[in-house]
Amino acid sequence: MREVYVAGVGMTKFGRWETKSQLELFGEAAMDAINDSNLKPGDIEALFVGNANGDVNEGITVLGSHAAAEVGMNHPPAIKLEGACASGTIAIVNAFMWIASGYADIVMAAGCERNTVTPTPDATRLMNTGAHHRYEAGTGITFPGMFAMMCHMYSHKYNIPVPQLKEYMCMVSMKNHKNGTKNPKAQFQKEISREQYYNSVMIAAPLQMFDCCPITDGSAAMVLCSKDAVKKLTNKPVQVVGVAQASSGGLSTQKDYTRPIAREISVQKAYKMAGLTPQDIDLVELHDCFTIAEIVATEGLGLFDFGKGVYGLEKGETQIGGRIPVNPSGGLKAKGHPVGATGVAQGYEVVNQIRGNCGARQVEGAKIGLTDTLGGPFASVGNIIYKRGW
Repeated sequence: MREVYVAGVGMTKFGRWETKSQLELFGEAAMDAINDSNLKPGDIEALFVGNANGDVNEGITVLGSHAAAEVGMNHPPAIKLEGACASGTIAIVNAFMWIASGYADIVMAAGCERNTVTPTPDATRLMNTGAHHRYEAGTGITFPGMFAMMCHMYSHKYNIPVPQLKEYMCMVSMKNHKNGTKNPKAQFQKEISREQYYNSVMIAAPLQMFDCCPITDGSAAMVLCSKDAVKKLTNKPVQVVGVAQASSGGLSTQKDYTRPIAREISVQKAYKMAGLTPQDIDLVELHDCFTIAEIVATEGLGLFDFGKGVYGLEKGETQIGGRIPVNPSGGLKAKGHPVGATGVAQGYEVVNQIRGNCGARQVEGAKIGLTDTLGGPFASVGNIIYKRGW
């Protein structure tokens, strides 16, 4: 396979956009990425767009084609990809494959979503379509409910009482909100206190409001290139050295909610492709849709032993400046979670960290970064490893 590089990235501010459609949000992020790559829209040879719910939220299908036209691309193959919250990462994986195979030299991967257009009850129902329609949906399970069960299982499995586990989850929430204050594109840019965390409304015991990521609008885009192409475009290319994706059905196929099997399969493939180990990673942007999800993900990615992630968190190892900074962007928890855009936004952060462009949240000496995106009821996971290429 040919080597694949990132030439440029772009991202909108995440939050609530009442005046812009998802195509307009895509256009903003896409043009930022194209300009960052010193290209023109007509130079893009193919487009992959991650989007989970645009057909329902805004009544638009054939989204890839509409997105390409939105910025004046020259009639490229344009494909929408859906894998729930992992949609954006899946777009990157596919763009990578087209370049690595030699089929194209310059490809855009993007993601967009406008979730807040839908009232909360309808948005909840729409998210729940990720559950298996026959075996799971009829139980009334929600995503907060799934991750609440993960909390109780983690507590029982590792003999950590729920009140103590809540203290660790509070640490995750406070850390990511603090990181969000340093990210001008984050949805939430205010720190929270321990008192605010514990006084927030209960959602699905033991998950409270500040354990849960928000509903978000936004878009992110990335231009990937062959080695020969990227030399002409930037003096700070970032190489994509590992990509992987795995699936595992839904809740009814999971043996252990504290160890989503798709993540472990996917990330090991990514490490193998990159020729790296967890110890080589300088920072991680992972899927903290709920605070317990961050703890579980740090273990599934091999950053900590199983059952030990809480203690690394307690020691400050996942803070900016710690051994392995996790979610310096603020994560889904504070940066926001526009479903189809999330995986590409994680890549936006890692690329800028490697380039040294992140200001107050910069991870010193960052050269290798990992992203992790989980979609549906632990059903689809994608992982990307980025490395300094100059």
